[in-house]
Amino acid sequence: MKGIPGNKNFGIRRGLIRLNILFTVNRAYIGHVAECIRSILRFPSADGYDIYILHSDLQDRDQADFLSQIKSQNMTLHFHFVDPSLFSSFPESDRYPRLIYYRIFAASLLPMEVEKILYLDGDTVVINPLDELYNMEFEGNYFLACTHVRKFLNKVNQYRLGVEEEITYINSGVMLMNLRELREKQNIKEVMSFVEKRKRYLTLPDQDIITALYGNKTGILDTMKYNLSDRMLSFYNAKLNHKKIDLDWIRENTVVIHYYGIQKPWKKPYMGILNVFYEELKAEIQDVSEK
Repeated sequence: MKGIPGNKNFGIRRGLIRLNILFTVNRAYIGHVAECIRSILRFPSADGYDIYILHSDLQDRDQADFLSQIKSQNMTLHFHFVDPSLFSSFPESDRYPRLIYYRIFAASLLPMEVEKILYLDGDTVVINPLDELYNMEFEGNYFLACTHVRKFLNKVNQYRLGVEEEITYINSGVMLMNLRELREKQNIKEVMSFVEKRKRYLTLPDQDIITALYGNKTGILDTMKYNLSDRMLSFYNAKLNHKKIDLDWIRENTVVIHYYGIQKPWKKPYMGILNVFYEELKAEIQDVSEK
């Protein structure tokens, strides 16, 4: 893939490795997670995928239906129940249910043998192989992630979150997670204490927590490649010193499209151009189902 001037390129560790992918999901969103997984499986990994689902409300029938939608010899699916009462003290709303916090504690909720994992939101679509992203070196970081916040807003978030040093605000929709390091260094009491002290100031709760507590241990990746939205595409193309990015560049270079926020390609009208990748995925799924 061709690069563009942007964020740091972390070192790549080569060699066959089974890719661990994480989703947190409830019954209402399980269909979109299935679509995302099918977008991933379009690019077979040489050593296969282990896909982990953290949930609190999926019944045996839900899991069986889910498996019937995703048939692949290249994948093993693992369902892990999480007791939602563990997060009863965390702020919750219809838009931000408790399961958004599960990713923060993935190191404690997943099996010990899982030492790294790529978390994806259910409203993402993968349009190129994940191997390059997955094989990046952490270089001492707990997370590798992108930002969707312009630099001048980092100061605002620093004040809102009560953080002493300026840090880059993280988008948690795509994160490579260093579970081995988190198991050694993450202090769960520290997380609980932060939530209790700053609860009323949390607007995007999980992202606020990750940014405030782990922003200085998060490597920033290229948003245009690994967490692209129509909003970020518009911001990028609006800058006078940037060569404009079009669909051809995106098809060749971008790995993950993220339909975050209110705008979703399955809700009309959709404002932007990136819904084309979701529509293409749906067409591919339909073709397969008709054969």
